[in-house]
Amino acid sequence: MKRQRFFATLGAGLALATVAACTGSSTAAPSVPPSPTAKVTGTVEFWHFFTGREEAAIKTAVADFHTKYPDITVNVHGGQDDEKMLKAIAAGQPIDLALSSTTDRAGKFCQSGAFKDLKGYIDRDKLDLTQFPDAVLAYTQFNGVRCTLPMLSDVYGLYYNKAMLAAAGVNEPPKTLGELTALAKKLTVLNPDGSIKVAGFVPLMGWYENAPAHFAPSYGSKWLNADATSAIGGDPTWQEMAKWQKDLVDYYGVDKLTKFTSGLGQEFSADNAFEKGKVAMVIDGEYRSAFVTAEAPTLPYATAPFPTGDNHTDLYGGGYITGNIMGIGKGSTNPEAAWLLMKYLTTDTDAMVKLANSIKNVPTTKAALSSPKLEADANYTTFLKIFADPHSSTTPASPTGSQYQDTMADFFTKWQTGKVSDLQAALNDVDKQINDALALATGP
Repeated sequence: MKRQRFFATLGAGLALATVAACTGSSTAAPSVPPSPTAKVTGTVEFWHFFTGREEAAIKTAVADFHTKYPDITVNVHGGQDDEKMLKAIAAGQPIDLALSSTTDRAGKFCQSGAFKDLKGYIDRDKLDLTQFPDAVLAYTQFNGVRCTLPMLSDVYGLYYNKAMLAAAGVNEPPKTLGELTALAKKLTVLNPDGSIKVAGFVPLMGWYENAPAHFAPSYGSKWLNADATSAIGGDPTWQEMAKWQKDLVDYYGVDKLTKFTSGLGQEFSADNAFEKGKVAMVIDGEYRSAFVTAEAPTLPYATAPFPTGDNHTDLYGGGYITGNIMGIGKGSTNPEAAWLLMKYLTTDTDAMVKLANSIKNVPTTKAALSSPKLEADANYTTFLKIFADPHSSTTPASPTGSQYQDTMADFFTKWQTGKVSDLQAALNDVDKQINDALALATGP
């Protein structure tokens, strides 16, 4: 699932730039691997980002793979984020297979050559790419190079506390952000001193899953032009989003919101604010339902598509889609075995359904999505419908990775704290920063 925070620090951004420089900026020519003349054997060094309960599910899937291919041993390295993987690959460490938590770096992985071009393997083995939905195929390649395959998707929607809504005389979730705002105000409970006791909805960008990318489908907002330059300043929907968000921040007061959120539990802990009843409505991914089942089984909640901008009601039903992507490291010492493991984890229907049932991510093949073995209650089914909705969208791949999103997140940090006086000028500056970074990454 996507665990990548959009509000990155400057230090993290500089580290990524350094890694990009080390891995190079040109795409390696694809090579056609020969068909193995003997049984594939050996060891696969498999790095992934999952931890805890989800890491256990990955180990189970790998154990099933070993049962099918007993001559291949897989060493599983959990808790490895993208920064660690990129640095290790740049340093020449032989990572055979890597699982990234975000699609945002597909452009960087493919363009730099950090992940091998998979075209030769795909063509040789006649891998049917039509088994993946179009939106998923779009985020596993960049500029004609497919260096990754998808393994499970994340889909974002609205989680709401049914008991809180019912107590306020509301029986249905909001469908527009105007309705969400009115309901958030109605559901908010203050302490005697005026501080927030329970928030109807926390509008601060950077809190939990609040990110520009996750809200963008509610307005149909455009990130990049066809040439990867920024489209933000010229798209009026970004101003609509910013004004909606700031109005709700101002209603609460940014200082009150900051104090309130600083006292809440960590997002990925049993003290999650929604699970504890401290927040009535949140935007979150399908995986939250598994956490609720494990950590707050009596919580009276339901799910729905996230509301749309008031002038964009035709988009209702869609949402933000992202996912996990797998690639073979450029320094792999056993790419054939890595390819077998990759194919198993990304295309074997039973393996994907088993992982989806355990982790509660959305499976990324059509066969797995329609499998009768897929466990789908009403709350999980919401996300399957969002995933299939034609108005759902993802963030486009860029040679600069998530830089354009980080730049937009930096803008929102200033905006929500009242440090932006001219909205259009600030968004034009966002364009300039994104375009300058693109020019630096692509070079002459």
